[in-house]
Parts: sequence; structure tokens; C-alpha cells
Amino acid sequence: MHPYIPLLALIAAVAQPAQAETRPKPLTDADFRPHSADEVALGQLLFWDAELSGNRNISCGTCHHPRFGTADGVSLSLGEGGIGLGPDRHPDPADMPEQRIPRNAPALFNLGILDLRSLFHDGRIEADATRPTGFRTPLEDEMVSGFASLLSAQSMFPVLSPDEMAGHYSENEISKAVRTGQLTGPNGAWEKIAARVAAIPAYQQQFAAVYPEIGGGRAIHFTDISNAIAAFVSFEWRSDTAPFDAWLRGQAPLPPLAATGADLFYGTAGCSTCHTGPLLTDQSFHAMGTPQLGPGKTERFETNQRDLGRIRVTNRPEDAYAFRTPSLRNVTATAPYGHAGSHSDLRAFVMFHADPAAGLDAYTPQAVLPEFTPAKDDWAATNDPSESTAIKAAIRQPAHPLTDAEATAIMAFLDGLTDPVAIAGRLGIPATVPSGLPIDR
Repeated sequence: MHPYIPLLALIAAVAQPAQAETRPKPLTDADFRPHSADEVALGQLLFWDAELSGNRNISCGTCHHPRFGTADGVSLSLGEGGIGLGPDRHPDPADMPEQRIPRNAPALFNLGILDLRSLFHDGRIEADATRPTGFRTPLEDEMVSGFASLLSAQSMFPVLSPDEMAGHYSENEISKAVRTGQLTGPNGAWEKIAARVAAIPAYQQQFAAVYPEIGGGRAIHFTDISNAIAAFVSFEWRSDTAPFDAWLRGQAPLPPLAATGADLFYGTAGCSTCHTGPLLTDQSFHAMGTPQLGPGKTERFETNQRDLGRIRVTNRPEDAYAFRTPSLRNVTATAPYGHAGSHSDLRAFVMFHADPAAGLDAYTPQAVLPEFTPAKDDWAATNDPSESTAIKAAIRQPAHPLTDAEATAIMAFLDGLTDPVAIAGRLGIPATVPSGLPIDR
């Protein structure tokens, strides 16, 4: 071997862009939980069926629609009491909403991965091997067993929310059970929903075909419903065929501007500090100074409109105003951005994130809010100087201000995360559902 070859190789390695050292491994089939075609098909019907909501008027697809990148295209949704989809959703004069949903509806891409550690903006549902169920949730020891995955366990909670799917107070048998704290057990809200589904012959037949225990005579439980929905979400919106994925697999280079953006993303801009791995999230929690708007994530007896984020789960002061790092998969299709949807423009949000303290000082409203006049001003927390000061004080990430040219390059890189196959979905929206109820299209 020539004596200078090792030295030349070392110089070449040092000269490589920073992103070459931190580029994540590509996703493979081994990263995802397998599901049968029959289970996925059953989950598709359940996902789009409003039978799961208290008043039979909202499905999972109402707020997680492929038309809006598996979210709903607005900052804060109108759930129960709303009519229509996305930005066109509006109050039902015969059943007015009580308030907006307090947090932005997240996208559903790649939630079927095996290494899924937490869900919701505050991570209040987490994988926890020390728990009998395998999960830590707000129900603590009342949490039932039978969930196949964390994604499955997550689906149990929107159906319990009066503002999301359950309905309010005495509107139906589900909302009554929620109101009185009857969530689990034979008379609990979940089993009442399961009984509704089991009473539909087509569902009973499909569940019996998919799950052998039900075929053998066991009753359908809500855990079975949530397992099927999780199988569908995992299959339908798996995202690993974007230009980014071809780049990770060494199949094709990124376009020059996107490659410059990748160098910044994985280098001096510091984006990959939190947006790491093949999903571009560390699945952790960070206070990034994102503005607060809407009713806030508070208890019903509280009068403020704050959202303290992760601290509500951990009670640790250092978790104040910290929220889960979102995946950036298909991020160009999932506006608005932030836990409360404070930004409708991705480039503006990228600039904000690069220097959140300065961004918070300069923030002007750019949210997308469905027509609705809430009892409390949507912008009360945003316009409260003491709340802005507290949000800013919680920021721990160093600032990396971007030039316009750098922001343009990073935007080109983010565009390479767009996966048309995943955005369109694989099975799509069914023509009908077994309940016969209307489908949001």
C-alpha cells in the first residue's frame, strides 16, 4: 500500500459534509409491525365509520383526512358540534361546539413503527415495560390490557373526549358514561362503543374472521377495534418512498439545493439535534417557544388559556412548555404547524424555530381557524405579556438564525421528504361503511 494513502483517506473523510456522518439509516420492513390484509381492511372501515363517536357524526377521518395530509388543515379543530371538513368546517347551529380542540391535529405517517415511544403533543401515552399493559397513560392502573401497540392504545382516548368524539354531557350513552367516569368495565364508554359495533352483523363477521378468539365466541372489545384501526393506519400511511428515502438508500442523490439544505439541516443549522433518525424526530420533548392560542389545555375548572405541555405529565419544572418533537415526514403537506397551529406557513415556522426567542417577539397571527366565536378570545394567551415571558424563559435550545438563502435550501430539503404514495394512501376512503352512516370525503 502506498504510504500516503491512509493520510489521503483521512483528509477525504474529514472533508465530507457533516450530514454524511449523521445521515440516518433507511426504513425497512423490519421497522414496522406486520398486519394481515384482512385486519387492515377491517381497520379501514372502522377508521372511516362515525359509529365510534357518541353522536354518530364524527369518524377518525374527520380530523385525520388525506385531503389535509392526514390532519385537518386547521390550527385548532372543531370536533363535536362541527359540520364539514378542514378549513370549511363550521358550527352546527343545532348543536354548537363548546370550544375548539385545544391542540393541533397531528399527522399519521409512520405511526406503525416498532420503535414508537410516545404519542400526543405532551406524550401522555408512552411505552412503559414496567406497567402490566406495557403503556403509561392518564388512566394509570385502570388502563385495560389487550392493545397490540402504542398506536392502538392511543386510539382509545379521542373517543372519550367530549369535544372530539364523545359528545357533551347527556347527549348520548357514551358521553353519559364519560361524564360519570365510567370508562372501563362492562358499563364503561369503551365497551358501549364495542357493543354498538358488535351489533352490526357485517362487523361481527369480519372481526370473527380476523381474530380467532372472537371467531371462537369471545365478545368484541374496544381493544379489538383499536387494534384493527392501528393496523390500517400503519399500512395506509407508511411513508418511506420519498426522494429522501432514495437518498438514504443510496439510490439517487438529492437535487443540489436540497443537498445544501441537508448539509445545513445535519450541520450548522442544528435541526438534527431534535429532528433525528429516519422519522426525523428524537421522540423527546423540547420547549421551542411556540405561541399559544385557543382555549388552552387546561382542566375544566381552570380559567386560564395556557398550555404547559409536558410538565402536565411529568410534574418536572424543566418540562414546562415542552412538546413532543414532531416527525417531519410529509411536513410540506401538514400545515398548520406547532402544538396549537400557530403557523400556517412552513418557511416562517422554520425561521421561527431557528431563533425562537426572536421569533416569539416578532410573531404575528397566521393561524387557520374555522369560523366560530368562542366564549374566550382565541388570542388571549398570545397577547398576555406574562405568558409570552414564561414561554420564552423555558426555551433551552441555542439560536441558529438563518439567512434567506439558508432557509430556501432547508425548504428544498424538507420538500424532499414529501412522499406522494403515502399522502394519497393505499386503500383510500371506502365507498360505504357497515353502519351505513355518511363518510367524510
